[in-house]
Amino acid sequence: MNEVMKTRVYPTSRKLFGLLGDVTIITLTYLVLTYLLVNPTAVEEHEVLYSGMLPIAVIFTVMMFSINGLYTIEHKRFSEVLISLAVSLFLVLLLIMALSFVIHEFSYSRTLVVASTALQFVFLGIWKRFVQRWEQSLHPVRQVMIMGNEDECRHVYYRMSAQPQLNMKLQNVVMDPAKEWRKELESSDVDIVIICSDIPIAVKSDIVNYCTDKEIQPYIIPSSYEIFCNGAMLQKIDDVPVFRPKSLRLSVEQRAVKRTVDIIVSAIAAVCALPFAIPVAIAIKLEDHGPVLYSQVRVGRFGKEYKVYKFRSMRTDAEKYSGPQLATEDDPRITKVGKFIRATRLDELPQILNVLNGDMSLVGPRPERPYFVEQFKKENPEYAYRHNVKPGITGLAQVFAKYNTTPYDKLVYDLMYIENYDILEDFIIMIQTIKILVTKSATEGKDASGKDLDLSKFER
Repeated sequence: MNEVMKTRVYPTSRKLFGLLGDVTIITLTYLVLTYLLVNPTAVEEHEVLYSGMLPIAVIFTVMMFSINGLYTIEHKRFSEVLISLAVSLFLVLLLIMALSFVIHEFSYSRTLVVASTALQFVFLGIWKRFVQRWEQSLHPVRQVMIMGNEDECRHVYYRMSAQPQLNMKLQNVVMDPAKEWRKELESSDVDIVIICSDIPIAVKSDIVNYCTDKEIQPYIIPSSYEIFCNGAMLQKIDDVPVFRPKSLRLSVEQRAVKRTVDIIVSAIAAVCALPFAIPVAIAIKLEDHGPVLYSQVRVGRFGKEYKVYKFRSMRTDAEKYSGPQLATEDDPRITKVGKFIRATRLDELPQILNVLNGDMSLVGPRPERPYFVEQFKKENPEYAYRHNVKPGITGLAQVFAKYNTTPYDKLVYDLMYIENYDILEDFIIMIQTIKILVTKSATEGKDASGKDLDLSKFER
């Protein structure tokens, strides 16, 4: 176990190794293709342009790689790495193209930009695979203990088992941590302890202290209390240190900046979306001759209800007999066109209108229907706090969660977003959302909690 801990101590050096490899590949690819594809006379005449574009391309690429998590790839599927790589390079291609047009340097070779992007994808893909294999070879299988109630332990184990690239193996579970956790940890050789949200705070504290002392990595699934305390400000009463939790609301200044960005970006997005929106509208109309758009009442900021607009993806009589219900995987109510536009999230395009009229923001918690909001609030009263901000077309939960992630887990992401709001984070989420559009796992059906899994073999 100690060897595992030692390999975790210096991740920065390995990230730097990966970064240097990326820069080398980008630089060599650019220089070689410039020599092969661009007329030497043109390069000499525009030497400043061609030499200046290289560092800009490197900076843009490294920035996009960082945003899309390409320097922490050890525990990711390689298909996910390739998708992140493709999205990052595509965005860099757009940025370089846009920059060359803005500065009116039409002498700059667009062929060079496209060709270098394609070749970089090949060589960087090979390089990332090598780095990933090397990283994985440094770490043995991580032995895991889960502590919590049976349902939550089962849910965590189900999700963990669905991600074999995490290299985690469940050794045992402790379903009565208040009594048995210390004895179980002393008799087990585990690398990670996953502490579920239902465990009392005092017990969590003891477990974390023990793990820290024994060099075991604790993973804590947060309760609402821990979410509120995250990022709390340190203050004092005389000489007594106190934590003041942040308010789960945005300041007037933050709301003003966010609204300005919403108007500017959504106006640009509305124009850019037309080439996609028109074919989608025609396809919906041709399939069953029903309405192209549909509106539905959702709950917005401070619980105010409004109508959200979407491209229709279900039959016109989808809830005539069943009433409100969440969509499931292979839902028979979804049309053929609907399956495609839901998978690609094109059905969300009309919500740009909701952003422009002020009902929604580009980034924020996804809006839900009043019926489901009431159900979720009964299960988790803190669900109401997510309505302290405007709902969004995308959000932190959409980037990190899946379509079938439990409402509570999505709530954690939403509350963390509100508590740690930053306008730069909004731009990062927008960029990361592009990757989600082409990732199938993000659009799976209804919740799968693993309720049928048998954990008895992991108990002692």
